[in-house]
Amino acid sequence: MASEDRQIVLKDGRVVALRRSGRARRMILRVPRDGSVPVLTLPTHVPVAEGLAFAESRSGWLEGASARLPVPQLVAHGARIPVEGRALTVTPDACRAPRIEGDLLMVPPGRAPGAAVQGFLKQQSLIRLRAASDRHSAAIGRDYSSIALRDTKSRWGSCTQQGRLMYSWRLIMAPPAVLDYVAAHEVAHLRHMDHSPRFWATVAALMPDYAKHRAWLRQHGGDLMLWRFRD
Repeated sequence: MASEDRQIVLKDGRVVALRRSGRARRMILRVPRDGSVPVLTLPTHVPVAEGLAFAESRSGWLEGASARLPVPQLVAHGARIPVEGRALTVTPDACRAPRIEGDLLMVPPGRAPGAAVQGFLKQQSLIRLRAASDRHSAAIGRDYSSIALRDTKSRWGSCTQQGRLMYSWRLIMAPPAVLDYVAAHEVAHLRHMDHSPRFWATVAALMPDYAKHRAWLRQHGGDLMLWRFRD
C-alpha cells in the first residue's frame, strides 16, 4: 500500500487513487471515463485498511468497468471535436491562429493540431466563463476575487471561501447553456458555501431551467474528458 492520502495498490497491482471527503456518507469506488486511475472516496472516519479491503472486494467489478471504458479521442486533422456543443472538423489552414469557419475549426498547418486546439479552447473558455461569472455575480450582488482554469477530472468548478472561482476549461466543449449553469452554480456558492435548499434556490434564481443542463453534464460530461490533445 502506498501513501495513505495518495493511493493504494491492490493485490493484482492495480493502482487506486484515495480521496478523503467530509461529505461522503459511504465508501465510493468509481472508474473515471477519461481512463485515469480508479478513485476510492472514503468518509473521514473510515480507516484506510477498511477502504483497501472494500476495493479488493470490488476488484472484479474494477476490471470489467475498466474494460468497458470508451476509447479516448485524439485531436488531429480531420477529427470532429465539440466546441460549444457543435461538432467541428479540425482542418489545416493558412491562418496564424485557430478560428471557426462554419463547421470547421481551422488551425495553422505548421503547429501540432492538438496543442493549437487546446490553446484555442482555453482562450475561448476563459472569455465565456468570465462573462458568465460577471453576469451572475452582479445578479446576486457578490463579487468573486479571481478565476482560474484547470483540467480537472472530478469536478467542473469550485468556489473557495475567499471567492476564488475555478473551472474546467473543457466546459467550452459543452453547449453554452451548460457552461452557463456551471458558472451560476459556482457563483451561487459566493452566497452559500453548501448545497442547502437556499443554495439551490439561488441557482434557480440565476437560471430557472438549470436542472436540464445539470442533467446534460451528468450524462455527457464524461465524453468531454475523452479528448486528448497530445499522444
